[in-house]
Amino acid sequence: METAALQTILPRASLQECVREYQVFRFVFDKGTTPPPKLHAPRPEHCLTFYAREGQKFSSLAGDDIREYPPCVVSGLLNRPIYRYGAHDFWAIKVVLRPGAFFRLLHIPATHLTNTFINAEDVWGTPVRRVCERVANSTNLAEMLAIIEVFLESLARKTLASPQPIDRAVMSLAGVGAAHSVETLANQACLSLRQFIRKFEERIGVSATTYQRIVRFDKAFRLKNNRPTADWLSVALATGYCDYQHLAKDFKAFTTFTPPAFYEIEQTSPERKFGLHEG
Repeated sequence: METAALQTILPRASLQECVREYQVFRFVFDKGTTPPPKLHAPRPEHCLTFYAREGQKFSSLAGDDIREYPPCVVSGLLNRPIYRYGAHDFWAIKVVLRPGAFFRLLHIPATHLTNTFINAEDVWGTPVRRVCERVANSTNLAEMLAIIEVFLESLARKTLASPQPIDRAVMSLAGVGAAHSVETLANQACLSLRQFIRKFEERIGVSATTYQRIVRFDKAFRLKNNRPTADWLSVALATGYCDYQHLAKDFKAFTTFTPPAFYEIEQTSPERKFGLHEG
């Protein structure tokens, strides 16, 4: 029998400094069917994702060079779309990190992960492999999350660097989007504009201007998901765009499609098959 669930779960208090939320995806398709692909658009997030059952594959927009993710993957920020292909029994737990937390945890520039990923086992070795094995052997979501959180707490105790003024500026940009100029954020971070630009890219993986655009684009995409009857001009104005053409320019840049065309493709994604959506 086909089943599905989408859940967003907050982390325990000890992890809220570096983890924003957990996103849980469960799609079970009948063996005789072909699970639909997901056109995954850019989002302003770094993630650590555990695949508890069958794995997930991905490809470029052209659909060539299909590759499979490892059981646990550290994903950088995307600024271009990709196709993702789930399996018949797809159960993923995505740990969405707070902006800048990736850099504070791993101490390597986030630019190394832009539009790519790292096998978590290449970073943390045996400990994360054991976590993956325990998660895969569990049938209880609460137990899975507890296993992951023990690992994350241990990691944070060992490697999480103290926040700097720039980290607070980055967080404010993620929450507000285009409301702050880069110059204002540099002043908040007590840095020159040149220093801020360099340190921002080091933490996020793209420029502050590009990140602002992805934040705003993501808000528009999610607003349309939550309000499917809203016209595109209303969506544009509600999310900080000047007009529809301004919105359409970002959709073309980040998905290669117009807003209506991308929304139509979104209707064929796995979660839509079950009447769900990411809001």
